[in-house]
Amino acid sequence: METRILKADQVKQAAEFIKKGELVAFPTETVYGLGADATNEAAVRQVYAAKGRPSDNPLIVTVSSVEMVEKYVDHLSEDAHRLIKAFWPGSLTMIFKLKPNALSKAVTGGLDTAAFRFPDNQLTLSLISEAGVPIVGPSANTSGKPSPTTAQHVYHDLKGKIAAILDDGPTTVGVESTILDMSVDQPAVLRPGAVTEDDIEAVLKRQVNDERHHVNADQAPKAPGMKYKHYAPSAQVYIVDPDDQWTDVAKWIEAHPQPIGVMAFQNTIEAIDWPMNAQILTLGSNSRTASRDLFADLREFDNHPEIKIIFTQGLIPTGIGEAYMNRLNKSAGQMHFKQL
Repeated sequence: METRILKADQVKQAAEFIKKGELVAFPTETVYGLGADATNEAAVRQVYAAKGRPSDNPLIVTVSSVEMVEKYVDHLSEDAHRLIKAFWPGSLTMIFKLKPNALSKAVTGGLDTAAFRFPDNQLTLSLISEAGVPIVGPSANTSGKPSPTTAQHVYHDLKGKIAAILDDGPTTVGVESTILDMSVDQPAVLRPGAVTEDDIEAVLKRQVNDERHHVNADQAPKAPGMKYKHYAPSAQVYIVDPDDQWTDVAKWIEAHPQPIGVMAFQNTIEAIDWPMNAQILTLGSNSRTASRDLFADLREFDNHPEIKIIFTQGLIPTGIGEAYMNRLNKSAGQMHFKQL
């Protein structure tokens, strides 16, 4: 199969692929998603096959209107409407209880709930509206690898497996959306993202459940990112914690004369006398730029198989820094520089 790269003026062509039951990768403000008609079970199953994704890992349903959500969900509470008004379109995914048999098990992972997102990207909203159906939207990458933030990342992983990629340039947020479970009495954050717990609580005027949900091997996850390995490059990532000294990292690199990757803030990079074997990529100047650049930098190092170790700047997990550290911890398998 030839995978076509489509531009903004080719949205109708992308929508035709969706209508025919084919797969199209699409841009959002967070990462690129892999789209298929959410009402076409055969098309949805192709998403799992293209990604190599476990079949019990539910998919996010991407919409272009609140009316699309109301067609499938049992009820939207007053709290849900408040959050929709505050954060849609945007980087908040919400889980709702479905009407009976509203969506196939291929979408829900066999659960009676589904996660819905209204992305902040006009190109993709036009795609969904033109297709006339909601589309599933997991990250458009090989399952377990760093998420794609450019069309080129998608092409690298999925060329020959999908019909097209709708190219809108690099994403602006860089980490996936916050997932909030609204199907329970006390809303619960299942995955942190750019919309923070504080943001949500300010709208709801009450606390949300901030306990991170984990599932056992025999349980179905309620949302993506809860059960399976994610975001891992080929090299081993080590987190350099905020209380670590980067001068110690530089000394360690100097003592091990093979190419070693470094991902750090620009001021950190400029403050250290790095040995020649350090291969350095910047994370910008703050937690937002670090979140934006994290996956792109990990993927850049994947283009250099000689690099077996990557030292990456850890952050205090507040604000979007919590989402950054959630992804980085999974990329690193909880490995830290202190452990070397």
